[in-house]
Amino acid sequence: MAHSDPGLSAPKAPAPSRRGLLIGAAGVVLLLGAIALDTTVVPIGSEADVRVQAFSPDAYGQTEFPRIQAFVKEKAVDVATLAPAVLADKDAAAKRYGIPSSTGAIMFVTLTGVAGEPRSGVYPLTVPGVPEDITVRVQTGPAINGTDLRDAPGDIAFGDFRNQIEYQDAGSGINRAMKAAVLDGIDTASLTGKTLTVTGAFRLINPKNWMITPVEVAVQ
Repeated sequence: MAHSDPGLSAPKAPAPSRRGLLIGAAGVVLLLGAIALDTTVVPIGSEADVRVQAFSPDAYGQTEFPRIQAFVKEKAVDVATLAPAVLADKDAAAKRYGIPSSTGAIMFVTLTGVAGEPRSGVYPLTVPGVPEDITVRVQTGPAINGTDLRDAPGDIAFGDFRNQIEYQDAGSGINRAMKAAVLDGIDTASLTGKTLTVTGAFRLINPKNWMITPVEVAVQ
């Protein structure tokens, strides 16, 4: 049997040369430089910082509602004009008075009527001059449903948001901003029998059934 010679040992790895160390160090410096060039510094509070933050529906709603309110008030048509037009020709009325939307045009109306008995915060309104065929209702909360206000100006699009959830949340944020600005100062639980002047928007799906989301309400 062969025996290893105790006088012999495994060869040692050569120590790295000074040139090799310098090349390695230079490589590290280049790598760090590349990382630095690819990194964007975002100062806190800057516009870029705001963009990378999570989407805030309430902040969005507070920003957007004032212009939406002004838009709806400017576009609002007196109910005495709008009601017969909608009954006569829904599509023509939508084209003349509304804003196109994928699920029915958004219409704008101003009216004065007497509130009936509410159901889940929705009041039916008896409005002089409106044909009996048309049911007019206005929602007062506590929950404001739908995306009529979001879709009212026609310039808030799905592509403005990262996903469908943000798009839906934007509508909810606008509704909450409206409620805070328009409805929170009103005793919405005790409107039955009172005369309301309402300006708002509704989605024209059934011309005989209007569900108005208000942007302005006055109680007489």
